[in-house]
Amino acid sequence: MSTLAFEVKASYAFIERNFFIVRRYWAWELVWLVYSIVNSLSVSYIGFGMEKLGGQGIDSHFLVVYLAIGTLVWRYLSSVFYWVTDVVGMERWEGTIEYTLMAPIRRVTHMLGQTAFAVVYSLFHTAVILGATLLFFDIRLANANLAGAAVMLMAGSLSFIGISIVGAVLPLLFPERGSQMTHVIIALLLLVSGVYYPVDVLPAWLQVASKFSPATYVLDGVRATLLDGAVTGSLWPYIWPLLVIGLLTIPAGLRIFRWAEHYAKRTGKLHRNG
Repeated sequence: MSTLAFEVKASYAFIERNFFIVRRYWAWELVWLVYSIVNSLSVSYIGFGMEKLGGQGIDSHFLVVYLAIGTLVWRYLSSVFYWVTDVVGMERWEGTIEYTLMAPIRRVTHMLGQTAFAVVYSLFHTAVILGATLLFFDIRLANANLAGAAVMLMAGSLSFIGISIVGAVLPLLFPERGSQMTHVIIALLLLVSGVYYPVDVLPAWLQVASKFSPATYVLDGVRATLLDGAVTGSLWPYIWPLLVIGLLTIPAGLRIFRWAEHYAKRTGKLHRNG
C-alpha cells in the first residue's frame, strides 16, 4: 500500500504542477479559449450559411447541431492529444526536463498524471465552449442520451491517450522539429475522421484509413446519442474499436517512449532545443 500511495502522490504532483503552469500563463489560456470559441462558432454558422447560399430544402438547424457536435468533440480530443504530446516540450520550456526524466519515478506514473490532467483540462475547456455555443444557437436535444455521449468521450480518451503517447516520442527523437511534427498526426486524423462531414464523402482509400482513426468512432457514437437518442447499450460497435486501439497503443507508446528516452539521454538530445 505504501508503494501504491507513493505512485498516486507522484502522479498527483504532475497534475498539480500542470495546474500551476496553466494558472501562471492564464492570459495565454484565455487567448486560446477565445480562439477556440470563435472557431467553433464560425464552423457552426456554416449550417445557416448553406441555407442562405441557396441550399433549398436544407435543414439548417440539423446541420448546425451536426457541425457543433463535431467541433466540440474534436476540441476535446485534440486538447487531450496536445497536452499529452507536449509532455516533453513543456519540460524543455520550463527547463525541468533533465530533473523530471532523471527523477526516480516510473514513466507510467508520470504519464498517468499528465493524461489525467489532460482529460480534466479538456473537459473543462470543452464545457466552456459548449456554454458559449448554447448562447448563440437554439440547440434542443430533447431525446439526447447525455450519459451515452459521456461514455463515448471517455472511451475516446483512452484511445487518444495511446496515440498521444506515441506522438510524444517525436519531440524526444527530433528536438528541433519534433513538436511541429505532432501537428501532422492530428491533421491526418482531422481529415479522415469525419469531424465536419460524413466519412462517406471521402475517397474510398481515405474511408479505409478512417477505420483506423479513433475519432471516427467517437464522433459517430456521440452523434448517435445526441442526434438519434441511441441508448448506451447500442454503442458497443463504437466502443470496442476504441478499447482495442487504447489497449494496443498505450503499452506500445510507453515502451516506445522508454526506448526514445534512453536514446535521447545517450545521445545528448534530452535538453537540446536546436
